[in-house]
Amino acid sequence: MKNQELILRQKLDDCYSEIFEKKLMDDIIKVGHFGEIKSGGLLIDIGSELTHIPLILDGVVKIMRRKENGEEIVLHFLERGNTCAISFANCINHKKSIFKGIVETDMEAIFLPVDYIDQWLSKYKSWRHFIIDSYHFRLIEMVDSIDGLAFMKMHQRLLKYLTSKVKISNNVELKITHQEVANDLNTSRVVITRILKQLHDENKIYSTRNKIRVLEFFE
Repeated sequence: MKNQELILRQKLDDCYSEIFEKKLMDDIIKVGHFGEIKSGGLLIDIGSELTHIPLILDGVVKIMRRKENGEEIVLHFLERGNTCAISFANCINHKKSIFKGIVETDMEAIFLPVDYIDQWLSKYKSWRHFIIDSYHFRLIEMVDSIDGLAFMKMHQRLLKYLTSKVKISNNVELKITHQEVANDLNTSRVVITRILKQLHDENKIYSTRNKIRVLEFFE
């Protein structure tokens, strides 16, 4: 076996061996290819053709939706062990993406040709469960995002957003600017700065220049 295949198998085993059956893992090695995208790069863009789906091995990806007026809002984050579930229907129907995926931290992934997504649904039970579970989980997240927009006050949305960032980065100290937070939550920097100051005064966060330490989490 080639060295590249050995490395790919080791990375796949580390992340997905408890999820996928051995024969499926073998097929993934055969048809998939390893790829890396640096922080700030695009995993997928709105209007792009979906030829492959990623099985994320490392890193974090921010999934966004663009409104008709051009404004963008964060829907959820992808991390190790995830895939871009909301793109499955587009892949199977050969339609263009309606979402944007920006790499937050350097990402490693195995990219699978979309033709195998549908084939493996009937062939492998573990793949079928993975796809259904992934889609179900992301659907719930999207409903939560809609609920947040409709019913939550901005300070609740902000604390929920910061809590999500802490969970995916496994670090209570976030290196992020007020403007970046404002962009993700589709509001102004002035609003975010004001609410962050309020949360700081309430000892829920500790905010310094370009850094936010989260002390209390959204539940």
